[in-house]
Amino acid sequence: MEKKKSDLSGNFNIKPFGCCGGHSNLTHKGLSRRSFIQMTGTGTLGIVAMQGLTWKVLLAESSEERLVPDRKALVVKPVLTYEIPVRREKRSWRNWGGIQTEEDVKNEVVRIGGELKVLKSEADFPVEFLSVSAVRRIEDLKGIEDLKGADLILIYAAGGSMNIFSELNNTGKNIIFFCRHKSGPVYLWYEIVSPRYLRQHTDTLKVKGIDEEDVVIDRQDELLWRMRALCGLKNTVGSGIIAVGGAGAWSQPVEITMKLVREKYNLDIQGISYEELGKLIVEAKQDKKLVAEAKVRSEKYLGDKGVVLDTERKYVENCFILEDIFRRLMEKAACRAITVNNCMGTIMPLADTTACLTLSLLNDEGYMAFCESDFVVVPAGILMANISGKPSFLNDPTYPHDNMITLAHCTAPRRMDGKNPEPVKILTHFESDFGAAPKVEMRKGQIVTNILPDFEFRKYIGLPGRIIDNPFMDICRSQIEVNFSCDSRKVAENMRGFHWITVYGDYTREAGYALKKMGIEFEILT
Repeated sequence: MEKKKSDLSGNFNIKPFGCCGGHSNLTHKGLSRRSFIQMTGTGTLGIVAMQGLTWKVLLAESSEERLVPDRKALVVKPVLTYEIPVRREKRSWRNWGGIQTEEDVKNEVVRIGGELKVLKSEADFPVEFLSVSAVRRIEDLKGIEDLKGADLILIYAAGGSMNIFSELNNTGKNIIFFCRHKSGPVYLWYEIVSPRYLRQHTDTLKVKGIDEEDVVIDRQDELLWRMRALCGLKNTVGSGIIAVGGAGAWSQPVEITMKLVREKYNLDIQGISYEELGKLIVEAKQDKKLVAEAKVRSEKYLGDKGVVLDTERKYVENCFILEDIFRRLMEKAACRAITVNNCMGTIMPLADTTACLTLSLLNDEGYMAFCESDFVVVPAGILMANISGKPSFLNDPTYPHDNMITLAHCTAPRRMDGKNPEPVKILTHFESDFGAAPKVEMRKGQIVTNILPDFEFRKYIGLPGRIIDNPFMDICRSQIEVNFSCDSRKVAENMRGFHWITVYGDYTREAGYALKKMGIEFEILT
């Protein structure tokens, strides 16, 4: 697995609703029998249990270097389709298009290669372009050996039969059509890609898996954002995540939610019980080297000029111990995502701190770490992190009014842009007034994308906005107020689910494009 180095130094009373609880299967005595069965993978949730782990085993099987797995590259196969017309006297003998000779084809292959080289240099996501294959007849496809390894087939539709397109679509791979208008020799399919192929000589879309949004004319930037979306999709569907304390679904029937998660996202979920985690924490705290390193790393973190401490230092140190345990668990499970159930109760007496700062640290390192184990929203958080290459902020929305809304939670990342840490004040977790939780001062004026997942995985809402304030109310510690252009009532009428996902930047197009591939409708509120 390709990895990158991190540059970061460093009572069981569950309330029925609110910030961090109410959806758990845990009882006041710990895991219920039902939850245990579900976590072992023998029940309806299909979660495979991580069992029998010891700190010694984790140390032996994990790297001392803090290496974070990179996103996998989107593999793109460019295919130029063309035809060579033959002159026929006093008859129409050629179709529209500027690719008419073998010399034209050679020049076009060079042109495409040059454009893709530039595109790769501009991409803020991992992408690999295979060599350009020129295809004149459907039989030519049999000779393209690297086609099977592609995630995306990029068809440069200069000419050729639509039977070629159908054959490529039958591979089940993602397909984008690129047609030239003014960026080079005009393409035949610039004229007829809609009536002949997409609509198949009818008035409605007929091709399965391809629609109008899969056609790009001239613009390389239009290719880029679609590829960014597909890279995010590749890294999300089928990816792994650890669920500490099992799966939750914020007031929803967890079995139904997890069935939908499997159908749409196909996540590989590995669970670890709090009993198992507790044993690891006890063993880890006896590791003098780990405890010493946690103190050094916490000291370095707190020494940053952008950090203010307003809780006990021991809670911060314990967060770094917990962070090391979670990191090694993810390495053991070969994944880069983790979520914690029952954040407000169960983990506190085990770790002698809250998980809030720990999850913030992991997000800043390049992992994906979420509180509450709310699988209504966690998959959307994974998707948006994989699309943007930046951390996702899972938060509680309030009620929209006056073209603004307050979003808050206690686990915000500092490096919301993926690189630069925002100022932060380390306080106690609000509801428990215990442990260590970050109040991140997110950048005023920053454009953000808010994703509103629904409970039924049918329709997500996208709400672009701008951060206008970082208040300090008696609510979850990291708080932002977001201004939006849409009418407030329209936002209220379109509220979905409960938790939201927020990322820096406008990724509404990418989100909609990726979700469509999974059969989830998407509406952008503007």
